[in-house]
Amino acid sequence: MDNIAKLLYEQELLQSSIEKLIYGSIEVRENKEKKYIYVHFRNDGILISKYVGEYSDQLYNLILQNNNLIKEYKKRLKQIKKELGFLQYTSSELSDKVKINIDIARRNLVDLIYKQAKLEGVATTYSDTETIINGGKVKNMSLSDISKVVNLKHAWEFILSKGIISYSTNYVILCQINELVESGFSYTAGKIRTTPVSIGGTCYIPPMPYESMVKEELNLLLNKKDSYDTAIELLLYVMKKQLFLDGNKRTAVIFANHYLISKGMGLIVIPAELVSEFKKHLIDYYENKNDYIKAFLYNKCLIK
Repeated sequence: MDNIAKLLYEQELLQSSIEKLIYGSIEVRENKEKKYIYVHFRNDGILISKYVGEYSDQLYNLILQNNNLIKEYKKRLKQIKKELGFLQYTSSELSDKVKINIDIARRNLVDLIYKQAKLEGVATTYSDTETIINGGKVKNMSLSDISKVVNLKHAWEFILSKGIISYSTNYVILCQINELVESGFSYTAGKIRTTPVSIGGTCYIPPMPYESMVKEELNLLLNKKDSYDTAIELLLYVMKKQLFLDGNKRTAVIFANHYLISKGMGLIVIPAELVSEFKKHLIDYYENKNDYIKAFLYNKCLIK
């Protein structure tokens, strides 16, 4: 991952962490022999007062600890801003089309992740997927399958962050998506594979990928006019080339969606009920029997 994308991702994680913390100057109010904690802090220059809860030493000390964390986070955010400036990065305001596209993706995040999980054969239900994404616990699912759902959540949150969605769809973004998707499963997550692989159900053997060649081939695809065809080509390229040791289908779908969302062009997702049909077309595509899969993706998997 290059320095700019790395800094943007760290910036997003820090800002997200700040939003989740209870912090600020502490005020303890008393009412009928009970004590209540309020905090006061500034957000975009506006002074905000917030009720936290009934007083306890544990809650009081937690806020004090959070205040120290906030100082560290904000200090690091200032450093990141300087480093981005040194690298001559300037953030651009997202268009209304892109903002709407991001909102649509966020509202449908459970459905998107559920369908991707089913594509990979993860034994989950829509309800269990929703529970996992919301931080709850589920029964009757393996730790491996739960981790795959959590990783998909992290990968989607990555591409939907403002800094990353405004960043060019490129090799760097592709590798970071795979690193998130395969986190905890492979020590080579996010790195182009260096060993041969085979694909079950087909005689097709993916060629060995080389970083310089992958970058060149991606640039050729991305230099075409913005279109749904380009998104489909990106998705199929990653799947057919099997660029990584694992997680290629999950990576490919999220990568194609980074392209689409960054241009306000919608989403692409393989419906759970069409996974078998998709895989049949994919095998045919691997073996160069036909290109029916492109029409399938365009007509049945695009949400415009």
